[in-house]
Amino acid sequence: MFSGFIILKIIFLSTLLFLSSNFITAQTVDDQHSLFTQILQDYISNGLVKYKKLKDDKRLDKYIKQLENSNPQKIVNEKNLLASWINVYNAYTLKFIVEEYPVESINELHWGGLYLGSLLGTTIWDDEKIIINGTELSLNNIEHDIIRRKFDEERIHFALVCASISCPPLLNEAYEGYKLDKQLGEQAKLFFNDVTKNKFDKNTQTVYLSKILSWYEDDFGVNEQAILIYIAQFIDKETADDITSNLSEWDIKYMSYNWDLNEYK
Repeated sequence: MFSGFIILKIIFLSTLLFLSSNFITAQTVDDQHSLFTQILQDYISNGLVKYKKLKDDKRLDKYIKQLENSNPQKIVNEKNLLASWINVYNAYTLKFIVEEYPVESINELHWGGLYLGSLLGTTIWDDEKIIINGTELSLNNIEHDIIRRKFDEERIHFALVCASISCPPLLNEAYEGYKLDKQLGEQAKLFFNDVTKNKFDKNTQTVYLSKILSWYEDDFGVNEQAILIYIAQFIDKETADDITSNLSEWDIKYMSYNWDLNEYK
């Protein structure tokens, strides 16, 4: 009986230790991005950035240093890991802008401009200026080689912000694994209901979409009808029903992309 009591006590203490360690790990992951949330809440308004004020705030450098010293391989929860990489992308984009501010567009940061830089691989997105746990990365590495390749989550396109007006609005808090699904869902809904980025003309049965859905069309559907079905879940029911009931009658056109800086003025 005594030995049985000892065994039960050992099991109880082991379980308690396991739960405690999991709680500490989860708390550490969530706390990791609390500084970024503070920064975003201070400098983001309606999805736009107060770059002039942010430039003088050293907390962004502190958060970047925190990211540099982090080890993504130790994050075992997939949602925590995805949230972390989204934060890395957005934080470094802010860093690159404030380092060169004042600028009118992120395109001023490319060697050779947008089009030549894209051909030569000399854009700010190609530059391996990011160091995470000793590994040199570029924004393109993070978006295409890590996030898009390793995670089956197309809504990241409404969370990654390239510092331009036509980009999705920048969320005023860090992404966190425990609420990532909710955050991405809200971002997608906000994006598709912003008439500066997407429009739905019932009279001509034409959907005017952001170029993002053209650039990454394979992430959203195998054809135009699949893309329309995907979009329908995020817009008002009346328009969604009209589209899904008459898929073959609706056309898709893409809006021009505004590369002006997403600055709050």
